[in-house]
Amino acid sequence: MTYDFSGYATKFNVKCSDGRTIRPGAFDEMDGKTVPLVWQHGHDQPENVLGHALLEKRGDGIYAFCTLNKTDRGSHTKEMVQHKDVNSLSIYANKLVQNSMDVVHGVIREVSIVLAGANPGALIDNIVLAHSDGEETTTDEAIIYSGEDVATTAESSSADVSHSEGSLKMGSENQDRTSTDRTVGDVYNEMTDEQKNVVGFLVEEAMANATDQNDPEADPANNDGEPVKHSAEEGTNMSRNVFEGSDEKNTTTTLTHSQVEEIFEDAKNLGSLKDSVLKHAATYGITNIEELFPEAKNITSTPDFIKRRTEWVADVLAGTSKSPFSRIKSMQADITADEARAKGYIKGNLKKEEVFKLLKRSTTPTTIYKKQKLDRDDVIDITDFDVVAWIRGEMRLMLEEEIARAILIGDGRAIEDPDKIDEDNIRPIIKEDPLYAPTVTVTVAAGQAEGEAFMESVLRARKDYEGSGTPNLYTNTDFVTDMLLLKDKQTGRRIYNTEQELCSAMRVGKIVEVPQFTGLKNAEGKAILGVVVNLRDYTIGADRGGQTTMFDDFDIDYNQWKYLLEVRMSGALTKVKSAMVIVK
Repeated sequence: MTYDFSGYATKFNVKCSDGRTIRPGAFDEMDGKTVPLVWQHGHDQPENVLGHALLEKRGDGIYAFCTLNKTDRGSHTKEMVQHKDVNSLSIYANKLVQNSMDVVHGVIREVSIVLAGANPGALIDNIVLAHSDGEETTTDEAIIYSGEDVATTAESSSADVSHSEGSLKMGSENQDRTSTDRTVGDVYNEMTDEQKNVVGFLVEEAMANATDQNDPEADPANNDGEPVKHSAEEGTNMSRNVFEGSDEKNTTTTLTHSQVEEIFEDAKNLGSLKDSVLKHAATYGITNIEELFPEAKNITSTPDFIKRRTEWVADVLAGTSKSPFSRIKSMQADITADEARAKGYIKGNLKKEEVFKLLKRSTTPTTIYKKQKLDRDDVIDITDFDVVAWIRGEMRLMLEEEIARAILIGDGRAIEDPDKIDEDNIRPIIKEDPLYAPTVTVTVAAGQAEGEAFMESVLRARKDYEGSGTPNLYTNTDFVTDMLLLKDKQTGRRIYNTEQELCSAMRVGKIVEVPQFTGLKNAEGKAILGVVVNLRDYTIGADRGGQTTMFDDFDIDYNQWKYLLEVRMSGALTKVKSAMVIVK
């Protein structure tokens, strides 16, 4: 081949500024491959492709023999290289595999001519981590600078075939990689003793193999004296590959046409090609079955949880008020009675004192926890993902869902259940005293849609709401659907096209769908359809800002890691008539 210049595209064992190192063998499969030669990694314009580069694997890096196109940009680039205006090469690679801080594998997609100023030192730029499983990390792509400041020369003598490390050399227009004037003897004499020994070994192996193939008596299996069989292409079938350095006979098994037909016929009866192949594997000498039927790969890095919809949990926890004290007390003075009204005065009459009731209640904290354990052997053996982090995520998810559920509707456990969250400590809104959460009853008239009756009841009860600002509606998905499907009786068109239109009509800020409301009933057996509340009026009391605490401990008797996540808190509505419980 001919080339215009050459140099190291990347170097091995160079520690980059970010701590990563390209290790030998990382790009072995690129040896002898040709990739595009690009200007400054410009992949957006075809004009940025200047030519191509033939890659050669060397002990200290990947060397590139670069040929420029006879285009305006290619000719201009050639002039810049000759005049040392540019003197550096860089590679763009993907499918990178990183072990700790060592890059051990990758595929070079292009070699770029880069400005010297863009290469202040060895670095790997723009690595995007796809996943991290501990020791081994797979990366997406990277631009890799070798850190070599390469030099150029315009000399084109045949002696310039051997390049100095890290230098970029200019060749003549039609200069070959090796001079055609040199003989085989010249090349052999320039070899080291080690290289000469390898060549001698290969020649001996080739000659011995040729003797075995043409001598009937040398082959124990060929005891009838017949000549060696040839392939359809008239070439001799070699029993071994001398270039693999193995003396073992080639044991590759080939299935006949009748054997293949038998496997497919049994597959019909067994219902699976895999089962049929496994059945005949021992008979026909089939090995490495796993290559035919590889194991399935996970589409996610960690197992997915089968769980209820939990989007509402964050809304509930974020909407509540927070108290820095775990014991909360609320006090209200009822001045709605006639006795508390201001009075007129008639001369000579006695002036009467104002009379009103003072209401107060206290709520004390309780502990909510989630406990989990893992065998140490499992923690060590599971290498596909971080099982400890995964378990901790599950614990936090379930703890937060339980707290949000306790605030809205209670945990649903029986009073005698030892795991029940005490409703005197975290007061569920649906079970609150009518002073704080009055009940609104929905009555469905004959011929009336349930969604329509629900909306009318909420709107008419809105006058009794005395909570902060605009409340939200917490209900199940079925009722939201029923209300969205309401149609005009005259035109048959839907009345509300979006949830926002529905919220405006019901005078609520937003509608939050809570699956736990489905099938929910109160103590009287009435179906609870939803709750209207501004959770700003619900106060959570917890010391240290409601901080959840994670504990872990190792049980040496059972060889187990134990994890505990808990929070101590209280919760209650602290403003009268700040919620409405909608029942059917």
